[in-house]
Amino acid sequence: MEELIQQLKEQIIDVLNLEDLTPEDIDTDAPLFGEGLELDSIDALELIVLLEKNYGIKLADASKGKEVFRSVRVMADFVSKNRTK
Repeated sequence: MEELIQQLKEQIIDVLNLEDLTPEDIDTDAPLFGEGLELDSIDALELIVLLEKNYGIKLADASKGKEVFRSVRVMADFVSKNRTK
């Protein structure tokens, strides 16, 4: 799980062009939206594409996205249970 968390942090930084951050700067349990990384709805779309492209996970329901993107740890748990790639 720790390896997947590290991988997701690196992918988030890459996909969202957060060049001033390192994986160590991202708190695994901090919120991704609002406080924490302060991501917005455009970032959410990028994360949905990331899950689909890298892990074969399709999020059809926006409310599911809010739940999945609560933190990197929640996201990693969801990916480990639902990945097809």
